[in-house]
Amino acid sequence: MSNNNLLEKFSEMATSFLEQLKLAWWLEVVTDKPHCIYYFGPFAYADEAQKAQSGYIEDLEQEQAQVITVKLKRHQPQELTTFDD
Repeated sequence: MSNNNLLEKFSEMATSFLEQLKLAWWLEVVTDKPHCIYYFGPFAYADEAQKAQSGYIEDLEQEQAQVITVKLKRHQPQELTTFDD
């Protein structure tokens, strides 16, 4: 097993463990038009989430969503996407 595969496996195990403890990192992205709250994650490390952030924002903007805020949170969301009707 290569070093990259070993590190990837360790990261997956750490993420799973932290998620079970409700301590994993999640990105909370709030958009307007439509008004939604999206959660992206889980991540074992805050810097992992921050590196992935731009890709999620880019995807939402391509769907014409207007991103209002992005927050890094350590918790377990009940739903990955919520919409205000």
